[in-house]
Amino acid sequence: MIVTALPSLPIALDAMGGDQAPSEIVAGARQAAEELGVAVVLVGRPEEIGDTGGLEVWPASEVIGMADDPGQSVRRKKDSSLVRAAEAVRDRRACAMVSAGNTGATWGAALLRIGRIRGVSRPAIATPLPCPGSDTPTVLLDAGANVDCKAEWLLQFAQMGAVFSRERYGLPSPRVGLLSIGEEPGKGDSLRKDAYALLADGAWTETTGATFVGNVEGRDILSPEVDVVVTDGFTGNVALKSLEGAMRSLVDAVLATFGSTAETQAAAEVLMPALLPLYGQLDPNNTGGAMLLGVDGVCIISHGSSNATAVVNACRVAAEMASVDIVGSLATAVTPV
Repeated sequence: MIVTALPSLPIALDAMGGDQAPSEIVAGARQAAEELGVAVVLVGRPEEIGDTGGLEVWPASEVIGMADDPGQSVRRKKDSSLVRAAEAVRDRRACAMVSAGNTGATWGAALLRIGRIRGVSRPAIATPLPCPGSDTPTVLLDAGANVDCKAEWLLQFAQMGAVFSRERYGLPSPRVGLLSIGEEPGKGDSLRKDAYALLADGAWTETTGATFVGNVEGRDILSPEVDVVVTDGFTGNVALKSLEGAMRSLVDAVLATFGSTAETQAAAEVLMPALLPLYGQLDPNNTGGAMLLGVDGVCIISHGSSNATAVVNACRVAAEMASVDIVGSLATAVTPV
């Protein structure tokens, strides 16, 4: 897919972040520049990045590892590739930043270096989850940025998630649900009950075009009945990792079954071509990563195991979100609290 409306500034790509960095990150950057036509700048250690295929490199001498403490690393490693990428967005030298590195550090670098959109209390990670049978995924937020939340923050998450779903997936009236332990309005803890009251008021939907569908349960996250699922970061991250683990186990079990006997191997030859599109839909490398909503710039957080394909898709999303000025749309939609 070619990004038709190219941003005027390049994408700052953290070349050192991720389990397969820098080789897969660089390969993805070169592919994104060639296939999408977007400008990509690699940020990191030039001596380790290797052949960039002509892509520009912005030097950064330090690396924030996956196991490093997020807060301390962002403050101490000021010349890290992650911090420098965030500063490039802040200084308007880049239209977006992309990283497959330490998620907490990415959140911290974006928050501390780029800053929040005026009126946003807490930025949230919006993760698209594939919904089999639907053309659009379910957007889950917060997927891990804010462990402890207030009801007013969940209201802002709903507004930001609706705008994201509208701008990225073209849904004019996204259906927003509140993740709880039952569909009835009175279900859930005090946070859920307070948030439900704010969301049910309906006034917040005027700036987003969204529709509040009430409480939804964990089983509804991958259903076509809801477009945006709102929750606190602790619950959201547990739900996300549970779904990822379940899907991985299911795929492994199916593949193991196909290879168990001569009969199942023969069946696999017939069934695999039909199952491959579904497998591709469930592959996290094809989602383009999560977006950190609420910071004053485009920040895409890719999966730690991202390969070159994942990097291409992340750059595509970054370019698209920068082109449609999603930050401006979020600033207009969010109700300050």
